[in-house]
Amino acid sequence: MTMLIDSHCHLDFPDLQNESEEVVSRARAAGIGRIITISTRIRQFDRIRALIERFDDVYGSVGTHCLHAHEEDDIPLETILELAEHPKVVAIGEAGLDYHYDYAPRDIQERGFRKHIAAARQTGLPLVVHARQADQDIGDILEEEMGKGAFAAVLHCYSSGADLARRGLALGFYVSFSGILTFKTAEEIRDIARFVPHDRLLVETDAPYLAPTPFRGKRNEPAYVVNTARVLAETLGVGESEIATRTTENAFRLFSKMPRPDDLKAAA
Repeated sequence: MTMLIDSHCHLDFPDLQNESEEVVSRARAAGIGRIITISTRIRQFDRIRALIERFDDVYGSVGTHCLHAHEEDDIPLETILELAEHPKVVAIGEAGLDYHYDYAPRDIQERGFRKHIAAARQTGLPLVVHARQADQDIGDILEEEMGKGAFAAVLHCYSSGADLARRGLALGFYVSFSGILTFKTAEEIRDIARFVPHDRLLVETDAPYLAPTPFRGKRNEPAYVVNTARVLAETLGVGESEIATRTTENAFRLFSKMPRPDDLKAAA
């Protein structure tokens, strides 16, 4: 069985946290070799820490989701940098802009976004970018910040337009596809997947949300990334094993702090 990596989920959310042992076990049985559980509130980072220290194959990030930017606007950059020193923290975020819900004032979302970009730049860890109905501003900020110094990033759970994808790719970023890719109405997203270079593709669940077909409408979990990878393979006209190999290699390259299985064996 070829390994897959769920590059973005939320194991600390109540829907999954209460049965994390079973969820991780099912993911392993499905061939998921690594799970990255993504932070949405820095003040709740203890929940991420508990998971990444409990499970050998689970890694994490540190950051404040833009929907909660107003709740954690007072947290300094130094706190992010300090928490990112944990050996199993492999990314910064997720952070970005969300104009759909607009829970946080847009100026505070932007300030938080730029703070997380600074953290990615200083730590060398990739930024996990959330973008919803804010394509133009997201692209403008990413391009402006890249001019201040390079950083790595992934446009996660891609559901934006083709223009933002092209702008992100031009900056060297990765694009991650979730269960949305499998929805019948998502032909535009599949069209975008077709022009993403194969060495920049990732797959994710964003669990517990956005379960892929045939689980749509149910709670999502990391094991279901197999279904998204299968549709990605069909979309690109390649074999499932090729997509698994490619996206796994891409994930280890982007999240370079996350050890490969061979590295762990060598260190044992």
